[in-house]
Amino acid sequence: MGAAPVAARKLFGTDGVRGVAGEFLTAELSLALARAATARVDARRVLVIRDTRESGEMLEAAVAAGIAAAGGDALLGGVLPTPGAPLLIGRYGFDLGVVLSASHNPYQDNGIKFFGGDGFKLSDAVELEIEGMLGATPVLGVGGGTRIKLGRVRRFHGALEDYLRALHERFLDLDLSGRRVLLDCANGATFEAAPEMFRRLGAHVDVIATAPDGRNINEGCGSTHLDGLRDAMKAGDYHAGFAFDGDGDRVLAVDRSGTVVDGDELIALAAKHLAVPGVAVTVMTNYGFHAAMREAGIEVATTPVGDRYVLEALRERGWALGGEQSGHIIDMGFVPSGDGIASALLAMEAVGADELHDRHGMEKLPQMLVNVRVRDRGALEGATEVHAAVERESAALEGRGRVLLRPSGTEPLVRVMVEAPTAEEAETVCSRLVAKVEAELT
Repeated sequence: MGAAPVAARKLFGTDGVRGVAGEFLTAELSLALARAATARVDARRVLVIRDTRESGEMLEAAVAAGIAAAGGDALLGGVLPTPGAPLLIGRYGFDLGVVLSASHNPYQDNGIKFFGGDGFKLSDAVELEIEGMLGATPVLGVGGGTRIKLGRVRRFHGALEDYLRALHERFLDLDLSGRRVLLDCANGATFEAAPEMFRRLGAHVDVIATAPDGRNINEGCGSTHLDGLRDAMKAGDYHAGFAFDGDGDRVLAVDRSGTVVDGDELIALAAKHLAVPGVAVTVMTNYGFHAAMREAGIEVATTPVGDRYVLEALRERGWALGGEQSGHIIDMGFVPSGDGIASALLAMEAVGADELHDRHGMEKLPQMLVNVRVRDRGALEGATEVHAAVERESAALEGRGRVLLRPSGTEPLVRVMVEAPTAEEAETVCSRLVAKVEAELT
């Protein structure tokens, strides 16, 4: 299941440090984090990329100053999808990668996440050490000692083209000639890369949300706001539609009927297409996925929610493919990170000559999910009546569906999820369990 996050964290969450730019995530904090991280890993060459938020340039300057203050050279790659960082680290041997993005959050937020020289996100333990170094004055530079060697700040030209070239190499045999594709780029980091990549492979491409102004990232568009893409898919004549999030590490698809194809289905398509021995997914993955993998003879590892736990499971088992229902899909054969563009191309590769509408990855079970506000989310562990009810309902659904109750990681909520052969049964079972949770925990 993977190790739990380090309990003593104050700044780092499961995806770096994130908050309102200029208020929580200030230039001062960004500089200090970059300086400490550079010193901690003894980095001499550090790649910095960002998404399209208006605060990105300010934070880029602060991070670059922190890197140089610790003796490292900051190489600024500009706007690039998050997976570009681990990919370019591997290609050019950078010691550290810094991504400035708050993913699918609104423009007011921003974030900082670090990738090590191996292309993987820094471990919980290293992130905690970086937090502990923030109060140290001064942070020793590269090479140690009391005299700090100052680094340089330079533009890293050609980062976007390097990323596109790597995608093209991976999908060199994918011919999209004659295919009509609609892309929603969330006014984010994929606004140039995604349309260009699909066009290079021969597709006719129409686009939504490819005019970032610093404030419109994820605003009514992208993978968290699918209504516009769904309407356009129903009205147009497209083989497939894809919506990316703000930093380009997630993707969801929509077929010509306007039906959303989530991460579960995209992973199922990929797993069957690639004939992988095993795949790692989270506890939120639809029961229908497990049934489809069982039928295909593909082993499934289930992890807690969070891409870092999926990645951990893949590394432990030596597998290549995994992801989340949200559309964060990892193909270790390409890059050790979610990559929305690569995942969309993999879906097109998997359906082959068919349309996305005619996919045969899995049959989703109807799902009912209710968030119940409780006094204390930690009290779920000792809620005996709730656990007894879960056991009864789970036994009744054995082989046909499932029940999942879990506390929110950030709010006083208990999430009650039921999957069953029919929507009516899922709703009925979920209602009974919600009543139990409310009776015992509210």
